[in-house]
Amino acid sequence: MENFFLFVLMCIFLIILPGPDTAVVTKNTLINQRIGGLKTSLGIICALLCHTFAAVLGLSAIIVKSALLFSIIKYAGAVYLIYLGAKILWSLVKKDGTNIPVDIKRPDENKSCFKQGFFTDLLNPKVALFFLSFFPQFVERGNDTFLPFLIMGLTFTVLSALWLVIFVYFINVVNDLMRKPRAKHVIEGITGTIIIGFGIKLALEKAD
Repeated sequence: MENFFLFVLMCIFLIILPGPDTAVVTKNTLINQRIGGLKTSLGIICALLCHTFAAVLGLSAIIVKSALLFSIIKYAGAVYLIYLGAKILWSLVKKDGTNIPVDIKRPDENKSCFKQGFFTDLLNPKVALFFLSFFPQFVERGNDTFLPFLIMGLTFTVLSALWLVIFVYFINVVNDLMRKPRAKHVIEGITGTIIIGFGIKLALEKAD
């Protein structure tokens, strides 16, 4: 494996870029506070581990090369993101119509945070495409890719976990400073719209 330090540096820059994972973590931290954000992050990390082992075993290459399979996963992920975003916006409409206090949460909301994080990342075929296009840049030509891909995938996952934990605590602090219901509604509404936007963007993107 070549230039591991450069690989780590590139990973950090790529991880902090906003994406569907960031939007879902933000939404669940705002609604379910720190525990919701951490459970969502755990789901994302588990999905990244699945992508890592898929890349190591060559399954990601099959997904990327199969236009049909890539499209099925891509549209499933897009529909799921649009569903999550629409669910947020619909919950805000119901709150406004029934004057439900913003801090009241259903018992099942926290339980679904892990699943939302997991499926948001797992059903994004761009992650598999990223792994297979980014990782080979740091492997010597002709060498076995099993161990380097495994090391890089685990490194990317650990760095993602560290960033998500920091991000969740930051959002939770900001959330504590913005307890007014109207401010929370605005932020949740913006987040829901962004998630829908990511879903539409994913649906319209082509496999390069």
